[in-house]
Amino acid sequence: MQLPTTLAALAALATFGNAQLQKVNDFNAVPTKLGMYSYVPKNLKTPAPIIVAVHHCQGSAQGYSSESQLMPQADRHGIILIYPNSKSGGGCFDVASTATLKHDGGGDSQTIANMVKYAVDNYGGDANRTYAVGTSSGAMMTNVLAGAYPDVFKAASVYSGVPDGCFFVQGATATQDPPGWANSCANGQLTKTAKEWGDLVRSYYSDYAGPRTRMQIFHGTADSTLRYPNYQEQLKQWSDVMGLAEKKDVTNTPQSGYTQTIYGDGTATTAQLVGYSAQGVGHTVPQHPDMDIAFFGIA
Repeated sequence: MQLPTTLAALAALATFGNAQLQKVNDFNAVPTKLGMYSYVPKNLKTPAPIIVAVHHCQGSAQGYSSESQLMPQADRHGIILIYPNSKSGGGCFDVASTATLKHDGGGDSQTIANMVKYAVDNYGGDANRTYAVGTSSGAMMTNVLAGAYPDVFKAASVYSGVPDGCFFVQGATATQDPPGWANSCANGQLTKTAKEWGDLVRSYYSDYAGPRTRMQIFHGTADSTLRYPNYQEQLKQWSDVMGLAEKKDVTNTPQSGYTQTIYGDGTATTAQLVGYSAQGVGHTVPQHPDMDIAFFGIA
């Protein structure tokens, strides 16, 4: 779903600023045995915000530590970074099984939520300032995390993903390799009403009544891997979950060819739901780390 980063680039960027990307060998990795990598700046002021950054298929934690461009932000703003590493042969995360879609269901999403608990307990992370970023398969997982763990993730930034639950495959398991793949969703052929999408999210954590994860969503109109109709389906889903109806569009924002859509009250950095449609951009939309940090309220 995205070409791997070169080994030279990985070697150059595994170390940045005053810290190193480290594999966390004593993380228990339950329930699905994902790898955990972390980047913890020195002289960190605790409790510190946490960002979970989730890589794409054919990717890795090491590669995404470069691609996400978050390590300079971590040094500047004192952020703990967590990079999950897929266990599958193709590097994809499971977003197809009931186990991963449901809160504490025993899938990859639960393992990632447990990484946050580890960072809170061992690094001085702030459980009230935890966020997620993801690209492609990682973007799909980011939507899943927002749906299954709104009590953990306060805001999320999604680069070229699909709605939460869109990739569900009947009979898929949390341990199969490769994870389930839903062609109709990937091809933008699965459409639902806003309420139907919202009901899916609510069903994954049915007894949750607290605040929902704020969402920032990017998608390119020329995406031929997770096709562009998934952009509007995501916006329909989260606008229903958050009870937002009014929206306003601004063209050529934050750059030429991008159209910004803000739902409800607030600005690009304070609203509950913000979308960015990138004209002519394929798979995937380039990372915008400054915008991620601002949307999370860290900068």
